[in-house]
Order: sequence, then structure tokens, then C-alpha cells
Amino acid sequence: MITFENPVLEAIFSRRSIRKYTNEPVSREDITTILEAGQWAPSGLNNQPWRFMVITRDDPRHAALAECTKYAHVVRASAACICVMLEKEAMYSEMKDHQGAGACIQNMLLAAHALGIGTVWLGQIVNDQATSLWALNLSPETYELQAVIALGHPDQKGSSTRKDLSELMLEEF
Repeated sequence: MITFENPVLEAIFSRRSIRKYTNEPVSREDITTILEAGQWAPSGLNNQPWRFMVITRDDPRHAALAECTKYAHVVRASAACICVMLEKEAMYSEMKDHQGAGACIQNMLLAAHALGIGTVWLGQIVNDQATSLWALNLSPETYELQAVIALGHPDQKGSSTRKDLSELMLEEF
């Protein structure tokens, strides 16, 4: 693994998706810090159309949310889930707002990693917007679910590989 003296680069290169968690709860303070990191993501016209909902393990919606994804076991194991929505009336450009939501989610993943909290970005759950939003008691006319971030204290080491950068380049520079 590449290591850096710079903590931002170190976080980017060392963050991994974590799908197994201990039973230890995540503190309200840590969750607030993670949410604030998302809040500071860039957005077109600084419109900040994202909205967050934190669903902890003891909330009945946690179990309902698990039923909305083939990754139910990950949701059930998590201490909490951060649901990231776009508020439709706050959006001004579908593409730019979706890009902003991605930046928001990445900020939260990196903040959690910096705090020693494991996360995984669950994207498959957005395939059935109506059911997922219903589980959260939210209206699909008002919100568009972007992702659910499952989080908890890690009970596994993450691993990943990446394609060689040359495979991703359209031309040499």
C-alpha cells in the first residue's frame, strides 16, 4: 500500500469498504462529525441539496431499511446508517446535484475512516426508490435517495485492488 506524509492523501489511499462491524455503538459526536464532513462537500451554486437521515440500530426503520437491499446483512450488522437524499425542490441541475451528492458521500466516508469508523457505500438500495423511501417514511415526490452509508466499528480489515492507472487513461500525458 502507498503511504503518504499528508493525512488527506493517506486517508484517500487507505480507506476501504467495511461490511462487518462490532456491536459497539458509534458515538453521536462521531456521527455528527461525519455529517458535517458531508455538509462541506462542494455543490453547484453552493445549493447543498443533500439531506441526511441517521437511522440507528434501535430505530424500527433500521430493520425496514435492511429489507430494501440484497445487502440486508450489512445493514443489520451496522450500528447506524446514514441515508443521503437529494431534496428535489433544492436541486437546480440533475447532473451537477448528483455529482455533488457523490462528493458529499465521499467526504463522509473519508471522515469516518479518519475517526476509525468502518463504512460501506450501499448504492444498490436506490434501485427501488419507492420502497426505500417508504421504509424511511419519506415521500418520493420530495426526496431522491442517493445512497445509504452503513457504519460501525470495524470487525474486519478492508482490502481492495485497483486497475493500473494506464488502463484508465484515454491518452498519455
